[in-house]
Amino acid sequence: MSQDLHQSEPFYDVNRTYEDNYEQGPFGAFAEALKRDEAAGGAESGSAGTPSDRSAASSPSEGEQGNGVSAPTDSFLGVPVNLAFGIPAGPLLNSRFTTAAFRMGFDLATYKTVRSRAWGCNPFPNVLAVHPRSADGSLTPGSPELDEGVFADTNYERPISISNSFGVPSQDPDLWQPDMFRAIAAAGPGQLLVPGFQGSRVEGMTEEEYIADHATTARLVKETGAKVMVMNTSCPNEGHNVLLCHNPLLVGRIAEAVKNEIGDTPLMVKLAYIPDDAALELMVQSTVGRGTVQGFSTINTISARLVDANGDQALPGKGRDRSGVCGHAIRGAGLDMVSRLAAIREKSGLDFAINGVGGVVTPDDFAAYKRAGADSVMSATGAMWDADLAHKIKASL
Repeated sequence: MSQDLHQSEPFYDVNRTYEDNYEQGPFGAFAEALKRDEAAGGAESGSAGTPSDRSAASSPSEGEQGNGVSAPTDSFLGVPVNLAFGIPAGPLLNSRFTTAAFRMGFDLATYKTVRSRAWGCNPFPNVLAVHPRSADGSLTPGSPELDEGVFADTNYERPISISNSFGVPSQDPDLWQPDMFRAIAAAGPGQLLVPGFQGSRVEGMTEEEYIADHATTARLVKETGAKVMVMNTSCPNEGHNVLLCHNPLLVGRIAEAVKNEIGDTPLMVKLAYIPDDAALELMVQSTVGRGTVQGFSTINTISARLVDANGDQALPGKGRDRSGVCGHAIRGAGLDMVSRLAAIREKSGLDFAINGVGGVVTPDDFAAYKRAGADSVMSATGAMWDADLAHKIKASL
């Protein structure tokens, strides 16, 4: 039986614009966590719940036992962390959001995807509740329902699924670079800020210029002191329902250019659902096989045509008849991608990390992704509506 969520207060307020969320958020329990952090002088440890030195917090290591904090027992792309669980690119808009995530026990906090230039957001609203027809509330890649229309409204229920129609907005580097630096410094012992970035294709840009823009943005991220980074290839729209990650050879060329800029900094590539095993294997060979990529994060959304009760376009505006759907509805597709990547990893003998994302709303979902082969797990929609999710997962282990 579904549970009404109108009384819940997600840390990203879906009833406010992206701009208002950026300036005024986060909300709910995340806002309270920031207030406690400020009262403690801004140096409260999110994982241990006790004050800790900020300099130690900005550079956690395995030798933390002396200050009363347990040593990290897990890792993300080779960096020690308490638990390789956190929030992926999307709902953590700036350093206030990422700091609150750390204080709520999420040991991995992904700074929302940045660009080499300022980029506007799609018009409000960006988030609607999505209600697939299937009995279990899931969406299957290739299902006719994705094109026929999936019902969307403002009735947010568990298990939660939502639209993700933002268009990957970004502040100008002059704003996000110093803010990302603050976000990195706010991590507690055993916690890690994970910056997300992507290239920006503009009218008249050649493919070489598009590749170079990725490399430029990666360099700007590296300048903030980032220990790892995630390159978004699952959102850039290369045509109707065609994403950058559907072109493994181009992703391979981009990854090579990025790696030339960031050197030894570990690079993870964010993927959408790729149905064809051969294409997925080509993605691995074009990146990991060439030594440019150290892991994959998958998946963020499944594209669907969203309709209202009358069967009309649910999200207003030209070109918004379709939207990415995230949350519970994509759990099965996310698990499928992780298990297929794990099989490729075993068959190929290549060493790369897998970050499982998609429909993680309970501790059982976390466990399912780990069983499927994920080295780390992240939750966006689930965490938005359940700020205690990290604590619940840790208590279940």
